[in-house]
Amino acid sequence: MTISIKPTASGSTIEQDGSSILSIDASGNLTVPNNMTFSGTVTGISSYSDSDALSLFNASGSAPVYACRAWVSFNGGTSPAAGTIQGSGNVSSVTDNATGQATINFTSAMPNADYAVAGICTGYSNYNSSLMVIGSANGSGNQQPTTKTTSAVRVHYGHSNTVVNTDIGYMTLAIFG
Repeated sequence: MTISIKPTASGSTIEQDGSSILSIDASGNLTVPNNMTFSGTVTGISSYSDSDALSLFNASGSAPVYACRAWVSFNGGTSPAAGTIQGSGNVSSVTDNATGQATINFTSAMPNADYAVAGICTGYSNYNSSLMVIGSANGSGNQQPTTKTTSAVRVHYGHSNTVVNTDIGYMTLAIFG
């Protein structure tokens, strides 16, 4: 038995012993001249609705479901080295800019810079809380962030009672939008 794939002007044909068994046109449509038998499970999406998304995410109700576009867990302290990624999705790297500052770089760009950033960081036993913010142009927080682009976002973090940037051991961020 000989199986061959032959490109054509309008797609490709798969042949067995010189006879066409499957054709694929330029739009990706499949044509099978004879009966086709599958073993196992065949799945696919022929159409889509909001209820399909709710079912997929095991959610209910009428509120829409929005997917996370990027996420990262990384070290913001010194051991392991600041910026060391512990897990991520659509994040190519984390740059340690300075004490208590990091830039999260996306593998694939966001559609625009109007996305939401949700994050949390660990605190130390002698501090009540830690915080993370997106940096603004003058550091006052009264301006739109200039460090939030389609390719990256810069965050500052520290302890809420010291009001200075401080390296913190564990950071996690999620990007929605």
